[in-house]
Amino acid sequence: MRRSYEFLDHPAPIPFAHRGGAGGGPENSMAAFQHAIELGYRYLETDAHATADGVVVAFHDRTLDRVTDRAGTIAQLPYSEVAKARICGTEPIPLLEDVLGSFPEARVNIDIKDAPVIGPLAAALHRTAAWNRVCITSFSTRRLAQMRARLPLFTKGDVCTALGPRGVMALRARSYGGPAAKLVRLAATGVACAQVPYGLGPLPFVTESFIAHAHELGLQVHAWTVNEPADMERLLDLGIDGIMTDEIDTLRRIMASRGLWQGPAPAG
Repeated sequence: MRRSYEFLDHPAPIPFAHRGGAGGGPENSMAAFQHAIELGYRYLETDAHATADGVVVAFHDRTLDRVTDRAGTIAQLPYSEVAKARICGTEPIPLLEDVLGSFPEARVNIDIKDAPVIGPLAAALHRTAAWNRVCITSFSTRRLAQMRARLPLFTKGDVCTALGPRGVMALRARSYGGPAAKLVRLAATGVACAQVPYGLGPLPFVTESFIAHAHELGLQVHAWTVNEPADMERLLDLGIDGIMTDEIDTLRRIMASRGLWQGPAPAG
């Protein structure tokens, strides 16, 4: 039976602004998130790391090196040092609580990037009472299990979480006729969606069969990171439930042309 999650209460395929819409500005910055909101995006995607003193920041990499004017591993630095870094030399790294507080109507997909963030993230979600408007995901099945164990009793089973890697591969095996249904059902306990790459190299990962088997299990399928118009069109044709993109203007235009866009229509 499909469980109802407030996070997934959306009347059309969900458009996610990946890292706030990294194609149009400094990724995972308040400026990027603000731009996405102004375009009409209701769903933001971001990542979570914790500093050495337990402050949760919305940032993708374990280190500052790639996208900021400073260097170092976030988990080994105090927040006072991380706060001095500037994304693309201009934008401060936002606190996750500031993202949640600045956009109270937005729903936020949070990717747990490293084990040290699990406890601080749970505490931040408690402080902000944001459980009903987040979805928790990770490339680590272990990290997801540890996070689910920290869900408050009064919300357990109602917080949107995604399949871990083992569950995703079991679901993919099942879509090719493999004997994985029982494993997928176990993996899907308390899980609302499968968030997966749209393709692996030149081959599609998300297929009509993959989506159909996910839906049979009560799971939505969200594809990342989809930046080419042709791929967006293909996935929408297949009946995808959500698309994460850096190219937020392009996805908005394509969804509007199909009558699927729920926010303000693009100009022209």
